[in-house]
Amino acid sequence: MEVRVATNSDIDGIAETLTSAFRNDPLWGWAFPDRSDLEAFWRFFAGSALRYPWTFIADDFASVAVWIPPGGIELTDEEEAAMGPLIEGLIGPRASDVLKLIEAFDANHPTERPHYYLSLLGTHSSRRGNGIGMALLADNLATIDTERAPAYLESSNPANNARYERQGFHQIGGFERPDGGARVSAMWRDAR
Repeated sequence: MEVRVATNSDIDGIAETLTSAFRNDPLWGWAFPDRSDLEAFWRFFAGSALRYPWTFIADDFASVAVWIPPGGIELTDEEEAAMGPLIEGLIGPRASDVLKLIEAFDANHPTERPHYYLSLLGTHSSRRGNGIGMALLADNLATIDTERAPAYLESSNPANNARYERQGFHQIGGFERPDGGARVSAMWRDAR
């Protein structure tokens, strides 16, 4: 597997991979049922994270991992202010439910210890089932382990929880989608 750090010129491929990966996700597929809306949302989030050298691409966009390093923020103040209007423009009256969902992510995010935050990990649907996403995650965690830093993620699909547990994560909490239709698992991995 070939892994490289993403640059701003990779945003189209990153957004495409994440859209393909999360299209049928119980959380993000519900939030953005239209594929183009989901892609615009991922372009916004991933584009922000590219200011850190912690977005990784495996095998020509087969899989993408978007990390926020310790002390980093997912969105700038300007991006936070732009998110509501962006979501309203994409999905209209359902925006309030999706914004509640995003608020739940923020409310459940641990703040007591600095850590690496896996904001997004997705494998393109055409490459799913080959272990590329978990191999990318393992590669990233090996780097994080050299810093003896903990890591945190939210799993939006319960089918992935066991995979994350095999990488050393354990569940520390969670929350439900605003309509109660799916549960998000908050997962922590201690420093090694």
